[in-house]
Amino acid sequence: MTRRPYVLINVAATLDGKIDTVERRGATISSERDRHRVDLLRASADAVMVGGRTLRDEDPRLLVRSADLRAERRSRGLPENPAKVAVVSTLRLKPDARFLTAGPARIIVFTPTGDQAHAAALPRQLGVEVYAFGAGRVDLKAALATLADLGIQRVLVEGGGSLNFELLRGRLVDEVHVFVAPLIFGGASAPTLADGAGLTRDLALPLSRADVETWDDGGIVLRYKVDPRE
Repeated sequence: MTRRPYVLINVAATLDGKIDTVERRGATISSERDRHRVDLLRASADAVMVGGRTLRDEDPRLLVRSADLRAERRSRGLPENPAKVAVVSTLRLKPDARFLTAGPARIIVFTPTGDQAHAAALPRQLGVEVYAFGAGRVDLKAALATLADLGIQRVLVEGGGSLNFELLRGRLVDEVHVFVAPLIFGGASAPTLADGAGLTRDLALPLSRADVETWDDGGIVLRYKVDPRE
């Protein structure tokens, strides 16, 4: 078993399985009730992780929205926001990106070996922690082991599809939660929960259903456990 935190992937998807439109601009899928559900997940996590394309296309803040939830975290001796973690192929991040500037929150970035030269361009006053693992793409096992060493026990992954797929393919995920919205986006190139190279049927990842909620707004929340077998 790889030494790593507990990893939960959460997505909002349309009925046809899309997590964004073909425009890839972070189209709204979640309802207000689902946004509260996600806020609870963030408040329960030690870190929120996203991939490079999500950073570029959506410029997320990755903060706990609710003042009450932030106060509850402080009452437990925790920072009011979980750490923000990015897995990127290059460190060419915009210095004014909300991922870097919205806070307060610890900021951790994983990049492939050899890209550390761009770390100098990051705003030093933000105290961004940069770790390099892997050739060409980030070694996710090493990244998660590092998070465990940093005291992070629970990671919430908020996309995108390529990062989700690589984590799932590497058997590095414990749970998958999906809010299914009563919408259809279509589009062969629109991103899905798990993109990447894909798997053949004999390599498909088995899941076991943990819970299902049906909401009056037409949404459905699906919770699955990932088979722990290597």
